[in-house]
Amino acid sequence: FTKNCLWPELKIELYEMGWNLKDGLRECLVAAAPYGGPIALLKGHYRRSPSARPQLEIYSSSGLPLASFPWKSGVVKQLGWTVSDDLLCVQEDGTVLVYDLWGGFKRHFSMGNEVSQSQVLETKIFHSPYGTGVAILTGALRFTLATNIDDIKLRRLPEVPGLQEAPSCWAVLTQDRQSKVLVANGSQLFILDNTACTPVTPPGLSPQASSIVHMCVSFSYKYLALLTDSGHVWMGTSNLKEKLSEVDTKIKTPPKQMAWCRRPKSQQPSAVVMWDGLLIVVGECKETIQYHLDDDSVLVPELDGVRIISGTHHELLQEVPGACEEIFKIASMAPGALLLEAHKEYEAASFGKCFLSNFPPEQFVSMCRDLRVLNAVRDYTVGIPLTHTQFKQMTVQVLIDRLVYRKLYPLAIEVCRYLKTPEYQGVSRVLKHWACYKVQQKEESDEVIAKAVSVKLADAAGISYSEIATKAYESGRTELAIKLLEFEPRSGEQVPLLLKMKKSPLALSKAIESGDTDLVYTVVMYLKNELNRGDFFMMLRNQPVALSLYKQFCKHQEQDTLKDLFNQDDDHEELGNFYVKASYKDQRLEARVALLQSAVDEYYKAKNDFSAKTTEDEMRLLRFQRKLEEEKGEQLVGFSLHDTMTTLLSVGLHKHAEQLYKDFRVPDKRFWWLKLKALAEKEDWEELEKFGKTKKSPIGYLPFVEVCIKHHNKYEAKKYVSKVTPEQKVKAHLAVGDMEGAAEAAIERRNESEISTVLSRCSATTDHLLMERLNRAKATAVKK
Repeated sequence: FTKNCLWPELKIELYEMGWNLKDGLRECLVAAAPYGGPIALLKGHYRRSPSARPQLEIYSSSGLPLASFPWKSGVVKQLGWTVSDDLLCVQEDGTVLVYDLWGGFKRHFSMGNEVSQSQVLETKIFHSPYGTGVAILTGALRFTLATNIDDIKLRRLPEVPGLQEAPSCWAVLTQDRQSKVLVANGSQLFILDNTACTPVTPPGLSPQASSIVHMCVSFSYKYLALLTDSGHVWMGTSNLKEKLSEVDTKIKTPPKQMAWCRRPKSQQPSAVVMWDGLLIVVGECKETIQYHLDDDSVLVPELDGVRIISGTHHELLQEVPGACEEIFKIASMAPGALLLEAHKEYEAASFGKCFLSNFPPEQFVSMCRDLRVLNAVRDYTVGIPLTHTQFKQMTVQVLIDRLVYRKLYPLAIEVCRYLKTPEYQGVSRVLKHWACYKVQQKEESDEVIAKAVSVKLADAAGISYSEIATKAYESGRTELAIKLLEFEPRSGEQVPLLLKMKKSPLALSKAIESGDTDLVYTVVMYLKNELNRGDFFMMLRNQPVALSLYKQFCKHQEQDTLKDLFNQDDDHEELGNFYVKASYKDQRLEARVALLQSAVDEYYKAKNDFSAKTTEDEMRLLRFQRKLEEEKGEQLVGFSLHDTMTTLLSVGLHKHAEQLYKDFRVPDKRFWWLKLKALAEKEDWEELEKFGKTKKSPIGYLPFVEVCIKHHNKYEAKKYVSKVTPEQKVKAHLAVGDMEGAAEAAIERRNESEISTVLSRCSATTDHLLMERLNRAKATAVKK
């Protein structure tokens, strides 16, 4: 072909299929997942008799069987695969059943009542930016869409005007992160979105066409191909704003299938149209490439080509890259062609780079690694025929996920190690999946599996044994789950599963071992709700740490529960404390006294005589306070002994204060201080003088001086200076401002420190003579 004509297409055999299909793909519903994914066949899907049920079979891309089972549910209208290789089976009643790669049923969901009532006429499974979607045309000729089957939000699209029967063809488009439906009704085209039905016209469409009979969208949703009843294929952008080319196939019968076939960075449009026994590739020019097909086949659109699956073979059709054409065309002198000859000559794949300066080897090494990985996964026994373009788009992580999903754990680990994937993303993750699969195997004992898992995972970083144990528990192997949890170094990860497994004592022990009080509280609260009161308290008694924390909780939140705990433990000391604290919260005197009496009884049981006597004193004080309140009208109930006496003294009830002083054996010094301050506050100087003369003061007379000065009564203060002991004379004289007296006392005692104190208080102008006398006395004191 010339440069401006059809780009060369290369048809490569991927596999000779390993399945043994008697009738090929005839009378089969077929769905193959992209990126070299698995193939699902529903044989005899038209059958309705219970004695001759359809058979659902799942194969790898090389035709190796993965699952097979008779279909016992409703009539299936369409099969399709999710982005994570789960199989979707859309039934006539709008129910969608989801199966895993191995034929295991996972779940089902409905496409809504309207679909169920009017039945499914046609359906398409598509991949959107949000995940895997399902689009349905109902018997009422209305479209219903779910753009993400993992978060079902059904959308009923607007009605297509003039649509009296099923449209000749339709497809799902994804534009601006929104899924839309393109519908052909005869020669008319409409785009349906959430709110409107918009008529559109493809630019430059052949006027010979009276109807659009088939359409297909590119893998990226950027391009669109339309086939008309006149046999013309129109190719352009999916927004229908630009025409790329139009080719006459010269075949006017409707095709079985049509698919877009274009490399991501190619400048050439290319589509594949398939009829019975014939495959035509159309492109930019008028010429076409034709391939004859021996068997019924299915086209599987890919990112960079189209896979062709028949009853015997699996092939890949893709555009030949320009670089490959330069290398392999006859008599080519391109650099790539010369390098190929050098490779054949010297058998050295890296021959060429030795003659290049400033060529970094990393790209060459990376490409070699990628190709070796691709060769490994393309192997017939694995059956994932990825191209390099698909591999780069898919990413290593997704490839590893797919190998794990297929239970190809050794190969997944080798790929991780070969590509130097970080351990937590690679080997550790694969081993965790392997362990989760291993614990579900029924044929081996708990001990054998636990040992195998621990040995295999011993050096793996970042693996959570609790996740593996959870999988074991979900598989009905509780004892194995407990054994696996022993390998989990983080107690916080062990506890939730132990609680789920009803292993409460063990969960509590693990929570305590963790040292995490929040975790202990979580377990305790869980047990409190799960167990009866007696069993709960008994379990806490065996765990002192948990019991202590629970008591702390009860002190703030559940006082009555705290009392029950003390009763059960016969902890009379704490019960006494409990009653005392409770008494302070009750405002009624009778209730308060009753609670204090209960505290006294408990303290005596605990042989704590001191606390018992003190509490009895409190009861006596309360009664005394109430009596005085009734007699004198002073608010006293609830005051401490100290405050009660202070109040009585301040209001002049000295006899009552003295009665308390005697009854409660208040120390003399304490009472004298109280009365001294109370009388001074009241400025009852006469009563103060009488009080000072009743008997010798146990606190001395300096406090009398100081309290008078504090209340600015120097006159009264001087009355007590003479009674002060010699040691405090200087201080007393200074307090009343008597410098002469302070000097006399200091000199008489010949105390250097006191003399210095007086000197520091003297004024050089007014006390000159006194200072000389003090300095002489100080000199004499120093000589001695």
